[in-house]
Amino acid sequence: MPDIAGVTQSNPWDDVGSAGVVPERTATVRDVHLSSGEVLERVDVVYETLGTLSPARDNVVLVCHALSGDAHVAGRRESDPGVVGWWDAFVGPGKAIDTDHYFVVASNVLGGCSGTTGPSSIDPRTGKPYGLDFPIVTIEDMVEIQARLLDSLGIDRLLAVVGGSMGGMQALAWAKQHPQRVASVLGIATTWRLAAQAIAFNEVGRTAILGDSAFADGAYYGGPQPKHGLAIARMIGHITYLSDESMREKFGRRLRDRDEHAFEFVSEFEVESYLAYQGRRFTERFDANTYLYMTKAMDYFDLIGQDGTLADALRGTPSRWLVLSFSSDWLFPTYQSRELVDALRCIGARVSYAEIPSPYGHDAFLLEPEQQYRYISSFLSSVLAEEREEAPR
Repeated sequence: MPDIAGVTQSNPWDDVGSAGVVPERTATVRDVHLSSGEVLERVDVVYETLGTLSPARDNVVLVCHALSGDAHVAGRRESDPGVVGWWDAFVGPGKAIDTDHYFVVASNVLGGCSGTTGPSSIDPRTGKPYGLDFPIVTIEDMVEIQARLLDSLGIDRLLAVVGGSMGGMQALAWAKQHPQRVASVLGIATTWRLAAQAIAFNEVGRTAILGDSAFADGAYYGGPQPKHGLAIARMIGHITYLSDESMREKFGRRLRDRDEHAFEFVSEFEVESYLAYQGRRFTERFDANTYLYMTKAMDYFDLIGQDGTLADALRGTPSRWLVLSFSSDWLFPTYQSRELVDALRCIGARVSYAEIPSPYGHDAFLLEPEQQYRYISSFLSSVLAEEREEAPR
């Protein structure tokens, strides 16, 4: 069994609430049968753990990441201590997911580009990167890989599975696929299926990538990268993560580095420069093929499946839920969270729900730690106390 001891907290960056330097680990899962019917003989899964596993192994929290995330959820990356985890404000000693109390597991999803097997990985049949020969994956496939990873770690049950955005979709899929392994579910700024508008934005982003002259049918590894298409996809996506209020406050109609219009087709407004910067930065750390696969997986996700209604799909899932939405999120709007909450209440689940006022749009799940702390912290501590009270003595 791999070593899953807690992470030592003393480190050169021992700031308050820091999770310390977090080592990256890799597990291997074999003979993975996908929703498409394809089989992957081997999947390497990159993951990180934080905190200390309790003797009863009853304090495990699985954190699932959003589209552009990875396994590095909090603390300093061991291989590059300058890189802080994408949800560092939420995970660590004294934070909403308190690593003084919980053992946190986070992995890069199947199809990712941060160590877990995906389209940029080497296809053992050819000795070259998979590219578009990598099979289409679903949210459900990602969850199965996570379940197999936990098997390899000797973890049978989760205190909670937590996720925002695409990570929240994984959390919902966990509830349906492995209800006996999950005590509670936290879905944040997420949905049980994408609306047509969100699918449309994903398609525009994919079209930008597929139309890049450097895309080369996905076989661009070792040559020019389709950075232009990926940057456009990120710019489109980033617009959907913000809100009208946040863009108005942050940029307004201000010009950048000039006092008058140039009367040329150049970036003049601050918002234009900001989006261009976000696009360029994204191409430095993300793979265009992975963007195609992740957005397609999100499009396919529908918790109802063959069950008829959302309530039917949720029957038999864990009884404890926390659902959080944000007032200005128009990508995964509040009404979708309310649909989930209504269905859960219909089946008698114990669900806590809050719509958090925020001007930050969909990005609020990353930018509002103080707003979410009291909900997440109290919910997790309540579930842990209840689980320990009900445990056989």
